[in-house]
Amino acid sequence: MTDYMIQTNGLNIAFGDKQVLCDISFDVKKSEIFGFLGPSGAGKTTTIKILTKQLKQTAGECTVNAEISEIGILSDNSGAYERLTVYRNLCFFAELSKTDKAQVEEILKKVKLWEDRNKKVKDLSKGMKQRLLLACAVIHSPKLLFLDEPTAALDPATTAEIHDMLRSLQANGTTIFLTTHNMEEADKMCDRVAFLNKGEIVELGAPSDLKLKYAKNTVEILYEDGNAITVDKDAASIVAALSSDNLAKIRAIHSHESDLAEIFLSLTGRELK
Repeated sequence: MTDYMIQTNGLNIAFGDKQVLCDISFDVKKSEIFGFLGPSGAGKTTTIKILTKQLKQTAGECTVNAEISEIGILSDNSGAYERLTVYRNLCFFAELSKTDKAQVEEILKKVKLWEDRNKKVKDLSKGMKQRLLLACAVIHSPKLLFLDEPTAALDPATTAEIHDMLRSLQANGTTIFLTTHNMEEADKMCDRVAFLNKGEIVELGAPSDLKLKYAKNTVEILYEDGNAITVDKDAASIVAALSSDNLAKIRAIHSHESDLAEIFLSLTGRELK
């Protein structure tokens, strides 16, 4: 029995003369939150379409250990019935996936839409629609969940609640494939991330491991008078900087650690937009 929900090897796809994915390989473990990160046009959506059998790769192998009925998707193409109420929309998705309707109330409360259940979708704000689409994607407790910018347009409090909901799904066995431009979200939520640039995976690993790997080898020393110096992160340099003459004048010492956005920029010269 495999420990992986997704396994790919040497995926390639081209549209005409344009090579969109270039020999990419990665695995996603069961019950893992896997971040697939890259700027617009990098090939993220194309990869998801291959994994969900909407597209066929030109070359390479792809295995997804979940049936279509066991998959949930939230993407730019996700939609709800504008003339129906929030409640009727979710009931429809529950019926479609043969899910107990008792789940509808529970899910709507989790995404903070229970009080708005009788509103028509056309009258919802962008953030409220996003929460409804997420509810539709998870109503059947999918084995595999594809999320494209799930917290876009949401306020910080609702975002935190959505994160808690995703963690709960993960704890119950759901594997989550997440694309996001929010690097703080990726750092907080993902067990591992892959950086995709121009159709190629340029780095892959746990956020904590990547930050250590690409950490800046310097330390900043701040003084009470507002001045600061930067020294190499080695014992001799730090000891020299912390001389007895200026030790009492030191206000703080900071070790420089790159975040995921800085790491991606250093690898590709491109920002995650």
